[in-house]
Amino acid sequence: MRWSLLIFCVVAFKADLKAQNTFNEYFNSLKKVNIDSGITLTFDEPAQLNSKKPTKLILFALPNGNTTAQTFGKKLTDGDDWHFDIQHIGAQTAFIRSLDRHTNYIVVYIENELKSWPAWRRKFLTGDQQIGKLVEGLAKRYQEYHPKITLSSHSGGGSFIFGYINSQIQLPTYIERIGFLDATYGYETEKHQAKLTNWLKTKNKSLQVMAYNDSVVVYNGKPLVSPTGGTWYRSQLMAKDLQIEFNLKKYDLPDRVNWFNKSHLIDFSLIKNPEGKIYHTVLVEKNGFIRLLFNGTTYQDKDYQFWGDRAYQQYVLQ
Repeated sequence: MRWSLLIFCVVAFKADLKAQNTFNEYFNSLKKVNIDSGITLTFDEPAQLNSKKPTKLILFALPNGNTTAQTFGKKLTDGDDWHFDIQHIGAQTAFIRSLDRHTNYIVVYIENELKSWPAWRRKFLTGDQQIGKLVEGLAKRYQEYHPKITLSSHSGGGSFIFGYINSQIQLPTYIERIGFLDATYGYETEKHQAKLTNWLKTKNKSLQVMAYNDSVVVYNGKPLVSPTGGTWYRSQLMAKDLQIEFNLKKYDLPDRVNWFNKSHLIDFSLIKNPEGKIYHTVLVEKNGFIRLLFNGTTYQDKDYQFWGDRAYQQYVLQ
C-alpha cells in the first residue's frame, strides 16, 4: 500500500460548524481522502488548530452498512434515509468542542467500500497490518501537535480496533483511549487480554465500553446473536478478564450492569433489556460518543447523561 499518499495528500483543513449552518455546506467542506484498499478518510478539524493546546485525535471506525455522511448525521427531511438520525457523531463532536475549549478535537471518520470492517479484514490477508500502518500514518500527519489518539467505534467498527490490536506487539503510548459503542463482537481473551492489560498499566490510559443485552433479542423469529457472539457476552467477558488486575467494582443496578475503577478511566456500562428491544444504535444516540471521550475526565457527566436525552440536539445540522 502507498501509505505515503496519506501523509502528502492530507492538508490542514479547518471547518467551522457555526459558520456553515447546513449539513451540505459543512459536510461537503470536510477534507476527504481515498487511499488504497478502498478506504476513505474524512477529516473534521476544529475551526482553528492551536499548537499550544493539547490535541485529541479521534479515529472513528464506521459501523456496518453506514456511510460517513450518515454517521455524521443531520436533521431528517422528507425522503431522507433513517440512518442519518441514529448516531450524530458530528453534533456530538460539536458539543464536545463547545464544552472543552482548551483542547483541539480532530475526528477522522474511517470508512471502507464494503461498508463492513469484518468483511474488509476477511478480504485482505494483510488487513490488520494495513490498519496498523494507517493509524501510524495519521499519528505522523499531526505529529507537530503531539496528539493523543482515541480509537473509537460503533458496531462492526470494533473489528477495526481489534485488527489494530492484532497488528501491534504492544500498543504505543500515543494511544490514549479506546472506546467500543456496542462493538466488542470480536473480543477474544487469548488475543487481546494481555495487550489491553499491559497498555492499561501505563499512565492515563482509558478503556470505555458501552453495550446492551442483545442476547434476549428475537428478530424475525430468531435470536439476534448467538449465546456467546453478542456484545452483552463479549463485553462482560472483557470486564471479567480485567476485573482483578484493575480492581474493577461491579454494580448490578436496576437498568444496567457496571464495572469501573475508581477514576472511571476503565468503565463498562451494559444496559439491561427486559423487553428484548434493539438498542444497537440508541447507545450512540443517547450521548454515547460524548461519554466515550469524557468519561473519567473533569467533563464527566457535565451537561449530559449517558442514556439520557440528546445533549447535542442544538448542533444537529439541517
